[in-house]
Amino acid sequence: MNVTKILDAKGLACPMPIVKTKKMIEELQSGDILEIHATDKGAKNDLAAWIKSTGHELLESSEENGLFKFWIKKG
Repeated sequence: MNVTKILDAKGLACPMPIVKTKKMIEELQSGDILEIHATDKGAKNDLAAWIKSTGHELLESSEENGLFKFWIKKG
């Protein structure tokens, strides 16, 4: 996967991971991939809902030792 940018949202409580994701994805071009690292458990559901409502695509997500990773393709 060719990641364009990485957003470190570790330690931030929702809705801040969403706020930072929205801001960073606005800087990307259509088709670019944003990788997000978050530690807030709510980020998983919040990001999934936000992605559906904005037309972006969740390519993959993972969880390991309390670290959530998401790969979003800008729509």
